[in-house]
Amino acid sequence: MAKRFLEVKGLHGWYGESHVLHGVDFHVDEGEVVTLLGRNGAGRTSTLRAILGLIGSRKGSVQVLGQETIGMATHRIARLGIGYCPEERGIFSSLSAEENLMLPPQLGEGGMSIDQIYAMFPNLKERASSQGTRLSGGEQQMLAVARILRTGARLLLLDEISEGLAPVIVQKLAEMVLALRQQGYTIVMVEQNFRFAAPLADRFLVMEHGQVIQQFTQAELPSRLDSLHEYLGV
Repeated sequence: MAKRFLEVKGLHGWYGESHVLHGVDFHVDEGEVVTLLGRNGAGRTSTLRAILGLIGSRKGSVQVLGQETIGMATHRIARLGIGYCPEERGIFSSLSAEENLMLPPQLGEGGMSIDQIYAMFPNLKERASSQGTRLSGGEQQMLAVARILRTGARLLLLDEISEGLAPVIVQKLAEMVLALRQQGYTIVMVEQNFRFAAPLADRFLVMEHGQVIQQFTQAELPSRLDSLHEYLGV
């Protein structure tokens, strides 16, 4: 039976006075790809941030490989093997692509080598000495994902990685997600681009008003499309 990598129960989250998560419940098994769907403001990004403790305050339970993290500092949670790729990417503009890649500390035995990363992202190899801001949007997105693969994280939280990118780059990112899945990575994606997310995920969670209101598997997707169009306005 698959090992449970992440278990979220009764998760509430706040930014200051604003109560944004209202009892989020879900789990992700090792090697699974799960996509959080929902309209803007449904609480999807806040859920990713709350898993890592990057939110004003939180209560409930977030277990990583059976270890309760709700009282832990963010850096300690990350060291349990979680990599976060935020929507804003966070590329350091004064550093080259390769310097950006070398920045994060490595966990345990570390993750992919630079050579493995360049094999997966040939574009980055070509642009290794280019400044962070000189990279295209797609290259910056690849760099943001590649950087967390260097750390040795095995659970990847990916926030809107396809947003605003050309279809050819989105296709490359889809191939990357499938390759990572084949290598046993566990992935939680927040994605507005349903066409990108649909073929990649094992399970889908629909969020509304800071809660998971329904979930279904890849096999159930065709029968859920009509209701999804209503929820998501897609």
